[in-house]
Amino acid sequence: MAITEAVENYLETILILSKAQPDVHAIDICSYLGYSRPTVSIILKKMKDEGLVFVNSDNHITLSAEGKEVAERIYDRHNTLSAFFILLGVKKDQALEDACKIEHDLSDETYSLLKQHYLKLAEEA
Repeated sequence: MAITEAVENYLETILILSKAQPDVHAIDICSYLGYSRPTVSIILKKMKDEGLVFVNSDNHITLSAEGKEVAERIYDRHNTLSAFFILLGVKKDQALEDACKIEHDLSDETYSLLKQHYLKLAEEA
């Protein structure tokens, strides 16, 4: 399974949920993303088969090391981009929405330079 934008979103969601609650279940992902249970179950099975997540006997979902690495990368991009947009004067809701749209598509080079520029501006502010 390739790490698609959809898979990145699922992994990021699991990371976010795991920071907010002790256990993550498929229904939590459904609620967070607004997807149906069958849709989430299909992707979770593929991610489990690819070693991106673990599902224990109580159906608690956790990220594997590889899954966590991807999730943290996307989550960092999301947080940095949305904060950068807000610093530029974009309203928070719009900044969050825009960050979601582009966090997956930026090259590592572009993101790295954007982050450096953001950190410099944030330090000056």
